[in-house]
Amino acid sequence: MMMEAIATETRRMGAQRPKGRPVPRAGATGRAAVLFAAMMTLGACAVPLGETAGSELVPSREVLTRLNALAAPYQDLSFVRLRPEDGCYWYRHVGPVETTMLPLRTVDGGTICNRRATPAPV
Repeated sequence: MMMEAIATETRRMGAQRPKGRPVPRAGATGRAAVLFAAMMTLGACAVPLGETAGSELVPSREVLTRLNALAAPYQDLSFVRLRPEDGCYWYRHVGPVETTMLPLRTVDGGTICNRRATPAPV
């Protein structure tokens, strides 16, 4: 008796379904989910633009000691690089979603860069 009431109610509710959109097939949504997961997985393997391993210079232990005194305390100095493009030091920031290189900053918020030699006037 209880099963018949549930079956009747289920049929009645099914008849009230809006007719505007077709119900998606189970196979189509499953394939879309697999395709989305594959794209996200392959996207995670990509090398970020602008991060070239060969062009960065690793500072010496002496320079790292000086940087440790200058840098703001919230920065991780275990992976610091000097980028020749701008002459500034960058550190690796490991966030909850991605790992990225950020400019090394002082307590005041200024970037820490090497002084570039200015060419003599001609």
